[in-house]
Amino acid sequence: MSAFVFAPEIVAGVLHHMNDDHNDDNLLIARAFGDRGATGSIMTALDGDGGTWSITVDGAPRDLTVKWSTSITERPEIRREIVVLYDLACAELGLEPRAHA
Repeated sequence: MSAFVFAPEIVAGVLHHMNDDHNDDNLLIARAFGDRGATGSIMTALDGDGGTWSITVDGAPRDLTVKWSTSITERPEIRREIVVLYDLACAELGLEPRAHA
């Protein structure tokens, strides 16, 4: 079964928000699930199964895809799953996560 595909405007909105407002979170996810030495990370795609980031390691970009905790099909579930990844990334890196509003 293929992953759920969100409408292009939803994907564009999430990517814009993540890359403009959550650069530090993107880097935490890259370091926790990709490579501890990552120096850059931008979210490039998402679907119902997970998110994809272009991470920079040793000056070279590479793709990192991280699965959500469960398959999703609704816009509000994207935020929930990114928060789950952020919390897991903090735990993996031994950091205290900030409170979520």
